[in-house]
Amino acid sequence: MIPTATYRIQFRNGMTFDRAAALVPYLKRLGISHFYASPIFTATFGSTHGYDVTNANEIDPTIGGREGFERLSIALKDNGLGLILDIVPNHMAASLENPWWRDVVENGEQSRYARYFDINWDRKLTLPFLGDTFEAVIEAGDIAVKKDPKTGKPAFAYYETFYPLSPPTYEGREAELLAITDEADILAIHEEQPYRLMSWRDAPKDLSYRRFFEITGLVGVRVEDPEVFDDTHRLILELVRSGKVDGLRVDHVDGLADPKAYLERLRQEAGPECYITVEKILGEGEQIPTDWPISGTTGYEFIAALSDILVDNNGLSELRQAYHQLTGKPAEMEEELRKAKLLMADNNFAGEVSNLLRLAMEIQTASDSSDEIPEADVKSALRELLVAFPVYRTYGTLDGMPAESRQRLHEVVETVRRGPHAPGEQALTFLSGILSGEGQTSGPSGEFRVRFQQLTGPLMAKSVEDTLFFRHHAALALNEVGSEPLPRLHSLDRFHAEMQTRLERQPDGLSGTSTHDTKRGEDARARLYALSEAPDLWAKAVNRWREMNRASVKILDDGPAPEPEIEWMLYQALVGVWPTDLRHDDAVGLKALEERLTAYVEKSLREAKLRTNWSDVNEAYEGAVLGYARNLLSPQNETFLIDFTDTLRPFLRAGLVNSITQTIVKLTAPGVPDIYQGSEGLDLSLVDPDNRREPDFETLQQQFTETDVLASAQEDEWQTGRLKQQVVAVLLRLRQEVPSLFRKGRYLPLEVSGKREDNVVAFARVDEEDALIVIAPRLVFSALYTGSDETPEDRWAETEVVLPAELSSLRYRDIYTGKAFDPKDRLSVNWAFADHPFALLRAE
Repeated sequence: MIPTATYRIQFRNGMTFDRAAALVPYLKRLGISHFYASPIFTATFGSTHGYDVTNANEIDPTIGGREGFERLSIALKDNGLGLILDIVPNHMAASLENPWWRDVVENGEQSRYARYFDINWDRKLTLPFLGDTFEAVIEAGDIAVKKDPKTGKPAFAYYETFYPLSPPTYEGREAELLAITDEADILAIHEEQPYRLMSWRDAPKDLSYRRFFEITGLVGVRVEDPEVFDDTHRLILELVRSGKVDGLRVDHVDGLADPKAYLERLRQEAGPECYITVEKILGEGEQIPTDWPISGTTGYEFIAALSDILVDNNGLSELRQAYHQLTGKPAEMEEELRKAKLLMADNNFAGEVSNLLRLAMEIQTASDSSDEIPEADVKSALRELLVAFPVYRTYGTLDGMPAESRQRLHEVVETVRRGPHAPGEQALTFLSGILSGEGQTSGPSGEFRVRFQQLTGPLMAKSVEDTLFFRHHAALALNEVGSEPLPRLHSLDRFHAEMQTRLERQPDGLSGTSTHDTKRGEDARARLYALSEAPDLWAKAVNRWREMNRASVKILDDGPAPEPEIEWMLYQALVGVWPTDLRHDDAVGLKALEERLTAYVEKSLREAKLRTNWSDVNEAYEGAVLGYARNLLSPQNETFLIDFTDTLRPFLRAGLVNSITQTIVKLTAPGVPDIYQGSEGLDLSLVDPDNRREPDFETLQQQFTETDVLASAQEDEWQTGRLKQQVVAVLLRLRQEVPSLFRKGRYLPLEVSGKREDNVVAFARVDEEDALIVIAPRLVFSALYTGSDETPEDRWAETEVVLPAELSSLRYRDIYTGKAFDPKDRLSVNWAFADHPFALLRAE
């Protein structure tokens, strides 16, 4: 049941099962083996993504319900496609639309679902959904006791929301309660409830339940409890066992108390044939645990690996220098990462840290040790351990920690111990002992271990992906999910080594380039990689554009808006998102782009958490920056727009080449290629919600022709995405024809020699029966730049791919042109690239 290629569809926002079913014949023609669906279970009203599940055992009626799902299932089976579902075991919606959660709100710890959610029942259930404190809301007259129009029972009415009262607090005196208007009486009734209504602003420091990252509207689910697993997976497993679902994608597996135990149970229940992958961010040098019964991850690490092919390492250093010169403050990224993590630990996740500290002090009190460690010392050590974690988490359980995780923990502890912010040794030793499982294991120590591990992942994600990557803009293409926050070397050797490891460790994992969570679409990223090839040209352009738009900069009390680093970011973002066919004088197109860009800019500024943020909006600052962004795209700003589009042209061309190379590599390297909706054409999207817009499926279907003969290599075929679409289709059909070559075939890096040896990536996939040589261009900006005096005929002259003995004795045929090759021990790149600037040569 291993896919040869998956195609991700985002349901909701107009996408229903019936609309998806109509796309199935096109996906079959494209060469897709498995339809990959975003969450389909009932979610909160108006949900745009489906991760806020309210009923895990009902298919959402808003996208077609069970009947619509059955029609899609039939369409898939009729066309020979499998189905992979995205499931969400870690959390559900903390919404009254969720019947389980509503029952907990109404009945508190007596609810049959009280242990379904990760709630600390040592205190009242916190409901942080008010605009102010409960007292202030009463005083403003915004809350009262009224009948819930849906149930007829007394409830706290807060605008359109009705929070049910616990039955023992109103039974026999409904009329009395409904007549209450006095503030003191309302407060008294509130005190009787098993919950406490509170301001959303207090959630980071005062929450009684585990949430998903820092989203208070998503509550953690205890799937480690067998009963909870059964009740949350009943429909999922029914669909798998019925043969309607062939694979499962597990969302945020690192949020679970015990990922390994969960996956073992899931595998046991779903059976050995079910294809299972997990959403997991892998840090530098990290691999998925070998004892997890899965096929691999969803592929963020593959995105990071591709940058080793397409980024000019030397140029990247110059690009960063130009950025630091502009901002006047060279960034020490290790210190910046520390600042971001401390911000998360001390503010956004302050409540979670406090709970860990409370547990630690309880463990110390219950221990036999005569040496009492001050709480301040324990807190300091706890913060330093959290901040020092280089990966999402270790995998200890209530009973202890496996050897691999213990080694990781030891490395982290030693890093803290030797670092400039080392806490007290006694406190550090105390906490590392709890975490490693030395001495006492279960009970409070086990709970501390699990809670700590469930926090390091969110803290890392929010610090890096949703803070640091929105603060430092030297190279936006590298600010991507799965990428490293600290600068590193980019080289072909690293890429080849990573692919060989990938073949060994997860040959059946997904290889993604765009997802619903990436910061940019794959073709926007491919274009921005090219900036590393022309850092001087780029820096001069930014300086020129800043001068042109100087009048749009506002001087505020806290500094200029936008500041220089934000101007740099705006121009890079605009380069990435600029449609290939948008002219500088297209007022309608510019307006449409402005709407997308300004939404991105607002999110970027708030995620950075520097001069504004989501909870404390700096309207003057945001307004000034958004005004600057709008002015960039104003038809009246003609001088800038002409200069910008002229400067963009060579980057656009180099980006299109990068896009084809990226696509070819994804479809031929180890792993299962995952195509995000619409990205078989050009994907120039920005961060969500922009990347969750529905693509133009009608155009994609109309322009697609089922042929092995590639579209003309004229530039318009590249710019429309038609060439990319055809490259995808031909390679996907090859993957279906010889699946074992791509799943199990060896990955052989090939040496390139000669004049353009640094501008070619080459490798082969080889098994006992087949061989495929892959040759693609890289770092071609200078060759395509209009200032180059090199002719296309000379571009790849004097450059050869060196073939090892096992490949040199074979004849080959280009899978696109049909041209035959008999290269012996060397293959001329100029000859291979005669018809199009890439070659895929299959042994005959």
